[in-house]
Amino acid sequence: MTTADSSLDPAIASRLRHTAEGLVPVVVQQHGSGEVLMLAWVDDEALARTIDTGRATYWSRSRREYWAKGDTSGHVQWVKEVRLDCDGDTLLFVVDQVGAACHTGDHTCFDADLVHRVDG
Repeated sequence: MTTADSSLDPAIASRLRHTAEGLVPVVVQQHGSGEVLMLAWVDDEALARTIDTGRATYWSRSRREYWAKGDTSGHVQWVKEVRLDCDGDTLLFVVDQVGAACHTGDHTCFDADLVHRVDG
């Protein structure tokens, strides 16, 4: 990851359980409806930027760079809440999503491929 522009509060950083790559998964949920929009990854720097700016900022594992959701698409995520799960190994961003959440243009990253459904 790159040189830090922001610093994550040490009290928050100490509660996070990172992967070997220094990352924490983030489940992104729509404020109000509770709909799950996507899954992404943050390191301490991306989380600090998110908290400082109010815009969801992630670490791209494929491009090896930070990205603020919406910089190229205009589909911004305004963060209302950041929550930590009971184990400290997953974050939840509760957001107001502007436009599509998925890079494919789908509303959520879970719109296109139903693997299994139990009816009844």
